[in-house]
Amino acid sequence: MKNNMIVLGCQWGDEGKGKIVDLLAAKSDIIARFQGGANAGHTIVVGDVKYVLHLIPSGIIHPGKSCYIGNGVVLDPWGFLEELDFLKSKGIDYAGRLWISPATNMVMPYHKLIDAVQEKNRGTKSIGTTMRGIGPTYIDKVARNGIRVIDLFNPDRLKKRLEFQKTIKAQYLTGSEDERADLELTFNKLMDLVDIFKPLVADVSLALYNANKEGKTILFEGAQGTLLDVDLGTYPFATSSNTTVGGALTGLGVGPHMINEVVGVIKAYTTRVGAGPFPTELVDDIGEKIRHQGDEYGATTGRPRRCGWLDLVALRHAIRINGVDTIAVTKLDVLDCLDEIKVCTSYIINGITMNEVPLDLSEFAHAKPVYKTLPGWEVSSTGKTAFDELGENARNYLKYVADDLDVKIRIISTGPRREDTIMM
Repeated sequence: MKNNMIVLGCQWGDEGKGKIVDLLAAKSDIIARFQGGANAGHTIVVGDVKYVLHLIPSGIIHPGKSCYIGNGVVLDPWGFLEELDFLKSKGIDYAGRLWISPATNMVMPYHKLIDAVQEKNRGTKSIGTTMRGIGPTYIDKVARNGIRVIDLFNPDRLKKRLEFQKTIKAQYLTGSEDERADLELTFNKLMDLVDIFKPLVADVSLALYNANKEGKTILFEGAQGTLLDVDLGTYPFATSSNTTVGGALTGLGVGPHMINEVVGVIKAYTTRVGAGPFPTELVDDIGEKIRHQGDEYGATTGRPRRCGWLDLVALRHAIRINGVDTIAVTKLDVLDCLDEIKVCTSYIINGITMNEVPLDLSEFAHAKPVYKTLPGWEVSSTGKTAFDELGENARNYLKYVADDLDVKIRIISTGPRREDTIMM
């Protein structure tokens, strides 16, 4: 029976989805990216080679796999070219197996300029944007002012749409000496992309529909994490797209029947980049120890990630709204060094105990975690490939988490390399 899967993050991103997609891509025919942009980085380590991809689906490093970028993605065309060059440098041939939807909106240089200006203007109320122009691009998309991949092939229409930006973005563009405000320069740079993009454009929705009918197996790849979803995450400290399962349907133009299994990726602890509420954050030596052991620095920005204990309340929210069937637990080995480990089982908000994420997400900032303390294992999990090879307390920790979330564990990652994995 066909088993199309979607892989998505259940926390604030950085859960290790790249490795999980890489593992599952080996048994898939097609990998399709459905949302986000170059504000996310998926890291895969194969042997001694490290791959970091921001836009191109992680499955591209598997020979013979077809990869699709859907209309739900916002594509930085120049960042995309850098990734193509990176693949070439690693000897990876993408010809005839990498496709982009013509309806994909593109991140323009002025979007990055606007992103930077707006974040500066927020002052102490900054939202921690990556400055990659993602938010302004999605704003243009929803306002129907966006520039899409298909516009590359109609220069007159493209020029008119760029000219229109002068009117609607006058406060950012008029009088600016920043070259990102130079729309004529942008037009010329876009024209240089035409011959590169032309053979890569395809009707992604139709291609996936036909592939599914033919019995091919599809892996849907998401970016960021559930708690960053623009509707269901910690708004306004969120990204600008739907990182949840519904985003795959709209971001690729497919029906729900095409997803047979939802795989939620969770880190064995919790991290977050940028501003926003984080009830289990550890601003102490333990948090610093986890950051160091886990190399918790953003693949996209290089910023140090905030680290904290596993938050089961937030995870229940993510499991429920995504209909998660199985989970992949990553970075278990990072906790090897701790003699005891805490997990958040509920919150206290304004004196009231809550077992679910509050309806008013602004209350998240006032949540006090209630912890259960579990014994650490203090034996190495690194590189283990069988569940029984793990220390007893490590096994008990995983069982406790799975039982609380009422899901089965599909994968356990015990290190950064592809082979450092337990398949359940």
